This record gives sequence, structure tokens and C-alpha cells, in this order.
Amino acid sequence: MMIKNIGEAIFFLGGILKVICKGRVRWPEVLAQMYEQGVQSIVIIMLTAMASGMVLGLQGVVTLQRFGAKEFIARLVALSLVRELGPVFSALIFSGKAGAGMTAELGTMNTHDQIQATRVMGVNPIELLVVPRFLACVLVLPVLVIIAEIIGIAGGYMIGVHEAHLPSSFYLRETIQSIGYVDFFSGFIKVFFFSVIIAWICCYHGFYTQGGALGVGRFTTRAVAYSYISVIVSNAILTKIILTVWG
Repeated sequence: MMIKNIGEAIFFLGGILKVICKGRVRWPEVLAQMYEQGVQSIVIIMLTAMASGMVLGLQGVVTLQRFGAKEFIARLVALSLVRELGPVFSALIFSGKAGAGMTAELGTMNTHDQIQATRVMGVNPIELLVVPRFLACVLVLPVLVIIAEIIGIAGGYMIGVHEAHLPSSFYLRETIQSIGYVDFFSGFIKVFFFSVIIAWICCYHGFYTQGGALGVGRFTTRAVAYSYISVIVSNAILTKIILTVWG
């Protein structure tokens, strides 16, 4: 059964990529989905990023002051957020909000035979319903991650300036100097893979939902759980690859 589901999921992804490669993308629907997914997630992502930056700053103040190195707080916060915490936390929150929404929407359509109705009308349901959600996820998540990183750094800045009593200009200069080309793009590569994984898993489970209303809840929960596991595992793999290639 598991092998069958994996094969089905691979063919499902192939169908999505086939539609995209043929250029049969309904961009108005993509833009509508980008707006919906972004609005669903941006507030909680910003709050989480702010809290993460402040916690990193507080922990950095407590730890680094013991060694007389509190001036490195800016580098600690910036690199932690850009390389790891920003992409991972944002992806997890996004899958719990927008990803669950995608699965529930497609699952409800499937249980109400709306997906089958599109086939009867001669419309490819993957083109009409799945591809806009898939592309919207891939396009909007990197934007949310960049916002999260900026907000998180701002949270660390508040702690660094008001708790560690570092000069504002010094903190900003250290933050800018600490983030290099490799740091930014290593995080960006992770976000791209996370967005594809989340969109794939959530759209697949929604598209093949069974069992009526109870099935929608069950498949939505399963999609979010699989997304969480996939993001965490892929983050470990990608981190190893990136550190091996770029150091």
C-alpha cells in the first residue's frame, strides 16, 4: 500500500510539472492563491520570527557575557535566522496554516465530487485546481521567509541594543557584515525545496482525500504531519550537502 501511494504521489507530481512545462498556468488563480496563502500565514510567521530573534538575543546576552564577547550577539542572531531558523520555522508554520488550507479545500472538493465534475466538463483538474496552489506556495514562501528573517533580526536588534547596551550603528554594521552570499543563498535553496515539498504533499493528500467530512480532517492532519517530518529531514540532508559543497 505504501509503495502504491509513493508511486501515485510521484505520478501526481509529474502531472503538475507537465502542466507547468506546457505553459498551461492560470496566472489569475495563482495570484489569488498567493494572496490567500500569504494572508493566512504572514501574521503568525512575523510573530514567531520576532519571538525567535528576541530569544536568540536574550540567550546570546546571557551566554556571551560570560566570555566577554557580547559584541557577537548580532552575528549569532543574523546567521542563526538566515541559515536555519528563518527557513525552517517559516516552512513549518506555513505548512500548518496554508498547507492545511490547501489540503482541506481540495479534500472538500473531492468529497463533493467537484474534481470529478471538472473532468466531466473536459477540464484538467490538476491544471485548474492544483497547479495554481502549487505555484503559489513555491512563490510566496520565499517572500515570507525573507520577511521573517528581517523581523527576527529586528527582534534581536531590540535585545542587543536595550539589554546588551550595544550601540545601534555597531549592531547594524555587524549584522550586515556577518551575512554573506553563501549564508543567504544556502537558506534560499532550503526554502525552495521546502516549498516544493509542502505544496506536493498537501495538494496530493487533498486531491486524493477519501471518506467524506471525516476523511477531510484525517487527510489534512496527515498532510501537515508528513510536511513537518519532510521539512525537518530534508533540512538535515540539505544542511549536510551545503556545508560539504560550500563549507
